[in-house]
Amino acid sequence: MMHNGEVEEILGRYRPAAPRPSLRAVVMEAGDRGGAGRQPQHERGTLMKHHTITGGGVQLHVAETGRSGGRPILFIHGFSQCWLAWSRQLNSDLADRYHLVAMDMRGHGLSEKPRDAYADSRLWADDVAAVIQALHLDRPVLCGWSYGALVILDYLRHHGEAAVGGATFVGGVTKLGSDEANAVLTPEFLSLVPGFFAADVEESTRSLQSLLRMCLAQEPSVEDLYFMLGYSVSVPPYVRQALFSRSFDNDDLLPMLRKPLLIVHGAQDAIVKPSIVDQHKASLAHADVELMPDAGHAPFWDNPAAFNGHLRAFCERLELQGVS
Repeated sequence: MMHNGEVEEILGRYRPAAPRPSLRAVVMEAGDRGGAGRQPQHERGTLMKHHTITGGGVQLHVAETGRSGGRPILFIHGFSQCWLAWSRQLNSDLADRYHLVAMDMRGHGLSEKPRDAYADSRLWADDVAAVIQALHLDRPVLCGWSYGALVILDYLRHHGEAAVGGATFVGGVTKLGSDEANAVLTPEFLSLVPGFFAADVEESTRSLQSLLRMCLAQEPSVEDLYFMLGYSVSVPPYVRQALFSRSFDNDDLLPMLRKPLLIVHGAQDAIVKPSIVDQHKASLAHADVELMPDAGHAPFWDNPAAFNGHLRAFCERLELQGVS
């Protein structure tokens, strides 16, 4: 956990010099009140459709809700998670305006879990492309959490930016499998990694439970913890190990990206050091940055009202800029 002085110093670098648009100010004020602001804005009766789509040689599960004619937002979850991680977005008033889609990555959730189909970046890229094509998503905003940002970059490397409107990295990393990549991860997180691969159920469950607690700025409720733990342990240890066995970086790709980008990071992130934002900005000078002071590695869960406001404002900027 970072000290208050460190958090304030980082926040100062990305605090706007002038007031933001009134919509954002209203959303942030509502989201920062605590209590009610940390809950989904309202429970919805919106129909949730479920699809099975063939990606890069595997069957992928995809959930879909929201306004069919709205701008699509494609949510891509993180390591050992699933589409349910985005519950506080799919069940929010984002669905009144946007076409919300959440996929289970290969090896996760209700998607297929092959023994050996994780090393090739093109497979991950083709999975995202298959979802975009099968659901006819017109210039979607790709929103990737943690490992999901790597999957977005897999897609952009192999398929380019033409079919997307923009991207959002949430607690994201851009490289893996090197000392440089590990340097942005906290020692507390790295100490858990061997347990993720354990075949022993008790050992792996302990590690995953510790991981989930580290994702959040506050201790989760018992209901939330076991809700998350349920879909986390459903990912086989061989899948978890395969994800961490990949080795690559995207330093060559990042400066080439031109579509709008939003970087959202929790100032209390106990997994990916908030200092990574400086690295992102060095390569992605045009990216917008939102550092959320009261959030950890999963800011969309810690403070959904504020996170959803940032995402909504980003999509509105795309419309104002004529990004279709």
